[in-house]
Amino acid sequence: MASPSKLKSVLRRRSSIEQRCREDEATRARLRYQPWYHHPEKQEGAHVWIGGKRMLMMSSNDYLGLSNHPRVVEAGETALRTWGSSTTGARLANGSRAYHRELEEDLALFLGKEDCQVLNAGYLACMTAVSTFAQKGDLVLVDRNVHSSLWSGISLSSARVERFAHNKPSDLQDILLTEDRSIPKLVVIEGVYSMEGHIAPLQELLEVSRDHNCFFVLDDAHGFGVLGDRGQGTTGYLDRNNEIDIICGSLSKSMASTGGFIAGSKALVEYLRTHSKQTIFSAAISPAQAACARTALRLLQEEPEHRERLWDNTRYYKRLLNQLDLDIWESQTPAVPIIVGGKERAYRIWKNLMDRGIFTVIAIAPAVPPGRDLLRTAVSARHSREDLERVAEALSRAFKRS
Repeated sequence: MASPSKLKSVLRRRSSIEQRCREDEATRARLRYQPWYHHPEKQEGAHVWIGGKRMLMMSSNDYLGLSNHPRVVEAGETALRTWGSSTTGARLANGSRAYHRELEEDLALFLGKEDCQVLNAGYLACMTAVSTFAQKGDLVLVDRNVHSSLWSGISLSSARVERFAHNKPSDLQDILLTEDRSIPKLVVIEGVYSMEGHIAPLQELLEVSRDHNCFFVLDDAHGFGVLGDRGQGTTGYLDRNNEIDIICGSLSKSMASTGGFIAGSKALVEYLRTHSKQTIFSAAISPAQAACARTALRLLQEEPEHRERLWDNTRYYKRLLNQLDLDIWESQTPAVPIIVGGKERAYRIWKNLMDRGIFTVIAIAPAVPPGRDLLRTAVSARHSREDLERVAEALSRAFKRS
């Protein structure tokens, strides 16, 4: 009889999947440079501690800085004591609670929609916003730069796919003019593209799509709470709320929680509740998550100073970067990329910033177009002007050394 060690060796030789994983070049590069999966030990305001070192956080999506707001923390604690830690079930079965519907009603009212469904992740919300409504025989028209969650939904739908150039209504129009108008079409876009910081040209996209049997799905994860005169997002900012069929997004950014949402007409949301596998088979968000998000939504409306400070910081930060002649990809929002141009250089600059106590994230091809490798930075209402000046100084030194 073979020894356990020899059996283990035989089993490993038979597994080409394991070998493929062991030899994966992307994983080897990640482990060599270690730009991702860092684990801060604590956080205070806009600072985190990694390996005992205090660092300025410049890549968080906590745009309004509400994740430690006393009212948000208190709401989560109260919900935990009242409802316990989890519903331990999906909404369809045993997991639905009154606090879910309260949050959904508040979100729908704020967004100017008839109804809303909350899911346990923004990724799932955006995925199901496409996969539930697109079917085999439909045509999905998608901006090339949309988030991975939307691509996942597209791949599940079995619909035919045509990509149009990023934020190019004329390219979308060219495709539409070659298609049968009777074919159901989903136009899939983001309100704010998180890597580029670009705002979708909604008015122009809607105009070229008129009379072409188009249904619009908008991922507004990075616009919700940030854009619009009340923070209602891209549709509010561009006054196109009634023309977008589905608005989906995340509760983990401006809403200081976790989870996602899908808002639309009553008929659309009820259809989703019937057919969305991500809704039917996923556990409901916890009481604390819902309570934190609901309180953050109230604060967004009751304390506009957080959004005002966010935009003051954003304008100041971009002035500093422009003075350094850095390429910020014409960002229009607090999501501010800094184009580096080259994978190796991106790693070097990122590491130099980390050594100087500035926490950023890099994005490299294929996550971004080749030659557009970048540092992804994000401004928060939590940042002080001194924080932003420190980042600019560190960037200046890092680019000179690269």
